[in-house]
Amino acid sequence: MGVCRQRQVRVEAKHRDLERLVRLAHGPDPTLAVVAEPTYAERLGIPLRWWAQGVMLLATFWLAFVVAIPGAWPWLLTGVLATLLVLTLTSYGSVRLVVGGGEFRAARAHIALEHLGPAEILDEAATRLALGPDADARAFLVARPYLKQSVRVPLTDPADPTPYWLVGTRHPEALAAALNSSGPR
Repeated sequence: MGVCRQRQVRVEAKHRDLERLVRLAHGPDPTLAVVAEPTYAERLGIPLRWWAQGVMLLATFWLAFVVAIPGAWPWLLTGVLATLLVLTLTSYGSVRLVVGGGEFRAARAHIALEHLGPAEILDEAATRLALGPDADARAFLVARPYLKQSVRVPLTDPADPTPYWLVGTRHPEALAAALNSSGPR
């Protein structure tokens, strides 16, 4: 909250989030348009084998702790490590791709669909090249080591220095179709 430097003292919202919370507290605004369901949504969750490997790693640490430390400490330390493992893996696998509401969201970034060119599907070899030797340092990347295919979307906004978005996905055809069918091109 801030105070204006005028004769009348009034309270203004310092952050837009606060204004949004106040609007939500007073109920829905009838003038707001209803947001349509997304045409495409995907969560880039980690594969099951990562969880299995994490459990094996925890078992290895537990065994080492039991041999080296007496008492209840091995269980406590393994519990702390298990909590860290779960938090790390769920955080890493919580990235979402959403096409809808006139924009494309990848992780925490979003861009209006009107600023996107035609989406291009990249197979495993092309994705490896696009992430390696052919990469542009200005590009926006959402890549995970367990995603072998991706979609490259060029940006048409002249004010944006980013040449393209390269987004790893399990369903490149569906993502490209959603991007190419949504919005004006």
